Parts: sequence; C-alpha cells; structure tokens
Amino acid sequence: MLLFFGMLYALLTAIPNAGSVDDGALLLDLSGSIVEQPAEADPLALAMGGSSLAREYSRRDVVRALTLAADDSRVKAVAVDLDVFTGGGQVAIGDVADAMEKVKKAGKPVVAYATGYGDDSYLLAAHASEVWLNPLGAVLIAGPGGQNLYYKGLMDKLGVTANIYRVGTYKAAVEPYSRTDMSPESRQASQALADALWEQWLDDVAKARPKAANVAAYAMQPAEALAATRGDMAQAALRAGLVDKIGDRSAFGARMAQLAGADEENLAGGYKAIAYDDWIAANPAATTGKIGVVTVAGTIVDGEAGPGTAGGTTIADIIRKGLSEQNLSALVVRVDSPGGSVLASEEIRLAVLEAKKKGLPVVVSMGSVAASGGYWVATTGDRIFAEPGTITGSIGVFGIIPSFEGLAQKIGVNADGVGTTPLSGEPNVFKGPSDTVDRLLQMGVENTYRRFLALVANTRKLPVERVDRIAQGRVWDGGTARQIGLVDQFGSIDDAIADAARRAKLDPGAAETVYLEHEKTFLETLMADLSSETPEGARDAFSRLALRPEWLMARALSDAREMMSGPAIQARCLDCPIPAVPTHSSGKEGLWALVAKWIS
Repeated sequence: MLLFFGMLYALLTAIPNAGSVDDGALLLDLSGSIVEQPAEADPLALAMGGSSLAREYSRRDVVRALTLAADDSRVKAVAVDLDVFTGGGQVAIGDVADAMEKVKKAGKPVVAYATGYGDDSYLLAAHASEVWLNPLGAVLIAGPGGQNLYYKGLMDKLGVTANIYRVGTYKAAVEPYSRTDMSPESRQASQALADALWEQWLDDVAKARPKAANVAAYAMQPAEALAATRGDMAQAALRAGLVDKIGDRSAFGARMAQLAGADEENLAGGYKAIAYDDWIAANPAATTGKIGVVTVAGTIVDGEAGPGTAGGTTIADIIRKGLSEQNLSALVVRVDSPGGSVLASEEIRLAVLEAKKKGLPVVVSMGSVAASGGYWVATTGDRIFAEPGTITGSIGVFGIIPSFEGLAQKIGVNADGVGTTPLSGEPNVFKGPSDTVDRLLQMGVENTYRRFLALVANTRKLPVERVDRIAQGRVWDGGTARQIGLVDQFGSIDDAIADAARRAKLDPGAAETVYLEHEKTFLETLMADLSSETPEGARDAFSRLALRPEWLMARALSDAREMMSGPAIQARCLDCPIPAVPTHSSGKEGLWALVAKWIS
C-alpha cells in the first residue's frame, strides 16, 4: 500500500498543472543545462534501476517562457535561480539572455540568484536587472580553454594500436590516439578559437552590464581582487561591479515578495511563484504552421535515435512525414551538432533536399555547434544563419580502427588462419589491418573528403581549392566563418524563420511555425519528469571547479568509447568546446565504472 501510494504521489506531482498559474513571479529554476533538444529517458533502464538524466531544459521552451512572460500581465517579475545551473552552449545562453532582455524592456524586473557564478551562469546573470550573490559565494570566471587527454602512452603500455586514416591538417579529433600532446597546428587553431569566444563573451557581458566593465581584469587577476577584500569573495565581486546585492536565499525571497507579492503561507523567503513547468504547460507550442523547423542536435549516428541524438533515419523520417502531413511553405534546419557518421549526415542531407524538390526554400540556423557532419547537413541551406559564438567548420574526415597486436603478444596470444581474398579476416584486430585494408580505408577517407569539399564548393559558390584551404578539419568561430564564406549572416533562429517566410512569399510576422519532431506520448512525458534529477555536487564556485577533472575524464572516456566503436569513417568534431558537465548523469556508477565499460 505504501509503495502504491508513493508511486501515485510521484505520478501526480510529476505532471505539470497548467491550471495553477496565477499572478506572481515566473520562477526560472535552471537546475541543469540548457540544450537544443533534451534527451529522452529510457523507460526500461529506469525500471531496471539505471541512471537518471540530469535535468535538461529546451532552449526553445525557455525562450518561449520568457517571451510570453514579457507580455502576460500575470507575470510581475522573473526570478532566475542559477544555483545549480550546469551550463550550455554560448549561442543557446545568448538566446535565453535575449529573451530576458525582452522581459526587462516590458518593464518587468529580472532578478538572478546563485551561490557561485561561473562563465555560463554569469553570462546569463549579466542580463538580469539585479544580480544576487550568497554571502559565502563567489564569481569565478575561467574563460574558454582547458586540458585535453591524450591516450597514446596508455595505449602503448596496453598494446593497443589506433589505426588512423585521416584527411585535414587540423583534424585534431584523432590526435589523442596518435600523440601524447597537442600538435602545433591544433594548438594554433584551438587558441584562435578560444580567444575569439572569450572576446565575444567579454563583449556580451560589457554590453549587458556596463557596471561589470572590469570583468576582464577581475578574471585575469582573481587573487589580487580577493586580496583587496581580505579574502571575502562575495565582497570582491560586489566591488568589481559583477553583482548588485549580497544576501542569502531568504533575503532574495523577500526581494521577490516585494516585486511579486508574498506567498499565502507567509513563510520567510517565500513569494508568489509561477512554476516553470506549469507555465510551459499553460502555453503549449504550436502543432501546425507554414514554416517547418527540424532539429539536428547531438552526435549524428546511423539508424534511429531519440531526442538529443541525431539519428539519421529518425530525422529523415521526421522530415518526410512533415512534408507529407503538414502544409509547409518553407523548411528551417536547426543544427546544433559536432557531426558524427558520414552516412547518417548524408541521409539527413538527402531528406532535406526532398523539401527543395517540392519547391520549398530551405534556411539553416546554426546553434552553439554546427561542425563537421553538422556542416555537411548545413550545405543544404539557401542561406545559412549563425551567431558570432557559433562553432563551425571542421570540414575533414577520419577513421579509426583499433587493433590489439601488442596486447596479444604481451599475454601470449597468437592469431593465424587462411583466406581466399585480400579481405578475408580483415581488418585483423590481432595483427593489425593489412596493407590492402590500410590503402582501402585511406582512399575511402580521401574520397569522402573530396565529396565534402565538392558539397561545400557547390553550395557556397566557392572554388574547391579555396574550400580546401579553409577546410583541413579546422574549427572556426561564427565571426570568422562569416568572413571566409562558410555562413551568410549573423542571426538567431527567429531571424532564420523570418528569412524562410520571406523566401516563401509569406509575411514573417504572421507566418506560423511548427517544430517537426517526435510527439511524446503521455508515458514518455511522465518518464522524463520522473527520471530527471538535479545535478549532484556543491553549489559554490570553488567546488564546481574541483569537479571539472572528473567531468573531463568522464567526457574523454565517453568520447574514446564512441570513437573506437563508431563508424569506420566519420565527419566529427571532438575538439569543439562543449559544456563541462556531462549531459547524462552517471548515477552511482562513478568514474571507474566508466573506465571498466570503456575497456570491456
């Protein structure tokens, strides 16, 4: 009975209540990350006691929530709780920040609170009317950059060989398996990208919050700033103009009560709050429209995949279904992906071209990352929109096949056999691929690269030789990508939708938009609510920095496993910066369980 009623309570509380929306402050409690497309929970894994998903917030939903709040009289203010915010891409955060500005222009206060601010959370907070910091908190700005892991030394000790086939001077994705450090070419490209993103971050903060004009000096000399306040980190942030108020959560709640009214229970720190999930439920997205938007988010993989991963077959089917069932006049392709399988990228590209064959204009909108296979898909656009902080390019191809001849020799295992053709028993993982296989795979990679160059050259109206010079696997920021011709203009997804409407001879202000995606069943929605969890770990900025090594290791091992078990030929960008916190929670497995999985 207890179990039954416990499950019943969980079901009831997990379902958003649209009818509960009343006057108050919209509470945007971002206890997780902002992503282009949240991943779906696996009901079977959840039932078996598997790991949960860290809460992911759809960029589109958060923007819609804020945009509607600006014009709704029930919303008196917006409270942005960033205490457990784990980040997002620079473009996604910028879109949310722009929506916060709309709320402020409507004359409604936007108040941010956190115990510790990092790069991503402060980029959001800078756009608030008031920035609150806990008295024991801090603002720690690290800036783009960091360490990569290189496995060549470990692989040599284990006797594992990464047989690499590549094209592109800057295709740094394979370097961790072939080197013990960063190549000069990769260092040059990565430093240029980090510098560009850092400059854009500083410019955005300075424009949004003139009081924080000295944020660059604060970031470059944090010890000096702290020494000036005798170690009081909160006062150092206040003195530098990075925050407006220092107060605990009760003081923050009292301030919100002044703006939106006290809650009925009149508890300390309480105020009338409109829950984010209830607000989204009360304002559902459109299900029909003239402008179709399809999302390519996450790693591009072969076959079918759920939201958050770009399954080639899944997205192609979604596009075809939208073309047949929706009376579309134009198609917008939103790309937020580092690439992946060449075959899946081509499958998506061909599906988009079916829209063109029907006479529909196609406009591409790039999110935080649209690189490698993501750019392969983007070549379909009649026009490509990006943001200065978009990471794109990485036009290059590689393949990796692991072999274990060294390990076999160490443990006394020998391999022998017969064959009828040069490909019998190949690739030989115990002796290494034969010369014939090496040649075949290298030629396959080179041919795919030539096809990639031709796609870009034909669609961007550039000579192949010029594309080859700006390709080579190099990653570019959006600003540079526009200068060299890889994108057409700066603009948000709204700008891309408006452009698509104009190309379809529609009024951009009146054209309705529909997102083409898998419609969640009630059970899937319920499972997502039940499985999402607040990210673990301390809320203060220093503790979050201390967790970075584990996040880095977990990400590196995950990338390594995907690289070694993925398609033989890939167009993928592993050197594209991504949020430090893993999208999927590792639950109780821990770091060494991930290691065991990788080597199993």
